[in-house]
Amino acid sequence: MKRSMLFVALASAMLGSTAVQAGESEFDGSWIGGKIGSNRSNVTGVDTRSATTYGLEGGHNWNMDGFLLGVNGFIDSNSNAAHAPAPFSYGSSAYGIDAKLGIDGGNWMPYAKIGYARTNGNGAASNIGGSAAHLGLGIEYKFAPQWSVAGEYTTGSGKNAASKLNNDNFTIGVNYYFDTPKPVVVPPKEEVKQPTPPAPQADAWKTLLEEKPVTIDGANFDTDSAKLRDTAIPRLNEVVSFASKYPDAHLQVGGHTDSRGSKPYNQKLSEKRAASVKKYLVNNGVDAARISTSGYGMEQPVADNKTAEGRAQNRRVEIRSVVKEEKRVRVTK
Repeated sequence: MKRSMLFVALASAMLGSTAVQAGESEFDGSWIGGKIGSNRSNVTGVDTRSATTYGLEGGHNWNMDGFLLGVNGFIDSNSNAAHAPAPFSYGSSAYGIDAKLGIDGGNWMPYAKIGYARTNGNGAASNIGGSAAHLGLGIEYKFAPQWSVAGEYTTGSGKNAASKLNNDNFTIGVNYYFDTPKPVVVPPKEEVKQPTPPAPQADAWKTLLEEKPVTIDGANFDTDSAKLRDTAIPRLNEVVSFASKYPDAHLQVGGHTDSRGSKPYNQKLSEKRAASVKKYLVNNGVDAARISTSGYGMEQPVADNKTAEGRAQNRRVEIRSVVKEEKRVRVTK
C-alpha cells in the first residue's frame, strides 16, 4: 500500500508541474518496443537475487498540450536464479496493461506508470501467482523521428496464500513510433484572367482579375525540433487572417532545415515542420483542403549555414499563395 501511494503521489506531482504549450509532441502516436535489463526478485522466506529480464511492449500516446497521456500493454520474462537458504531456483513471467503520464520536454519525456499485471512464478515457485498493481517510473529520449530509447523501473508481485513473489525490474528499451507526418502536395490551380464585357461606349472600363504572388514567413524552429515556438503564434495568426480575407487562396506550406545532420533525416524533419504549421492553421479554422505541405530539407537555404544566426534563419517554414485582385483598365474603341 505504501509503495502504491508513493507512485500515485509522484504521478500527481508530475501532472501538477506541467506547463501548457501548444503544438505537436515528439511522442504522439502508436509505438512498439523491446527491452532488456535486470530483475531482482524474492519469495516469502527466501533471499533476494538478480537475474536477466526481457520484455516486449507497445501502446499509444496522446498529446495534451504540455504533457502526454498514454496506455500500453507489456510482457516480461524473468530468468531463473538460485535462492537461499535452500536450493530454491525459480524465475517468473508477467503481463498486463498500464496507464502512462509523461511530461513533454521536447525530445525528452519523463513519465510515471500505474496499471494492473498478472505475475506467475516457475520452477520452484510454479505454485505462486496472482494479479496486483503494476507501477513504474522512467524517462524516454527521441533520438530520431521514429526511434527512441527509454530507461525504466517497474515493480509488481504475485501471491498464493502466505507466499508472495515480488519483482523489481530495471530495464533499457528501444521503441519504434509508427506515426510520422507525411506531406500532402496539391498542385495549384491554373488561374485564368476573366475580363468583364466592355460597356457600349467609345471610352469604357473593364475589370481584370490580376494574379498576385504572396510569401509569408511562417515560423522558425529550435535545432532538431518541429515544435512551434511561442514567438511563431502571432505570425501564424496573421496567416489565419490572410486565409479568411482571401477564401479562394490556396496555401503552400514548405518546411526547411539547416545543413547539420544527414540529408534523409533533414528531409523528414522539414516535412514534420510543415505538418506542424498546417496543424496549427487547421486548428484555428483554415480548411485543411486549402493547405498543401512539402519538405525541402536543407536544399533551399536563405542564409549562411556556417554561422549560428544563419542556421537559425534556415530552420523555417515559408507559406506561399497566389491571390486574385481586381484591376480596372480603360478601353478605347
